[in-house]
Amino acid sequence: MARIGPAVAVALAAVAAVTGCGGDDSDSDTAADDSSNGGELYAQNCAVCHGDDLRGTAEGPSHLSMVYEPGHHPDESFRSAIANGSQQHHWTFGDMPPVEGLDDDQVDAIIAYIRDVQEREGFEPYPPE
Repeated sequence: MARIGPAVAVALAAVAAVTGCGGDDSDSDTAADDSSNGGELYAQNCAVCHGDDLRGTAEGPSHLSMVYEPGHHPDESFRSAIANGSQQHHWTFGDMPPVEGLDDDQVDAIIAYIRDVQEREGFEPYPPE
């Protein structure tokens, strides 16, 4: 499995803003479907480093860190990290390699899932206490 690091979390921030702008019930259903599918995709591609609960592991940081709130790391940052990898910054886990094999819809679903969990759980302080 590819190692996922700080840059993935950066890219995951933008989808939440987009999914919150829908005007009818079908948009809400789509957002829920994306988040549900995103949870499965996250478990398969991200959890090994970022944890099943998004709180990180010895291999990668928590996606619930305030570092990954949308104003600091918008969704496009997550997209870039997934597609291109990311150099180490903020953390000392090392560089994050790209995550291969995901299409744009799958990446959007992962980001929607992360934003949904961030909204429900809130953000943790940085640096961690």
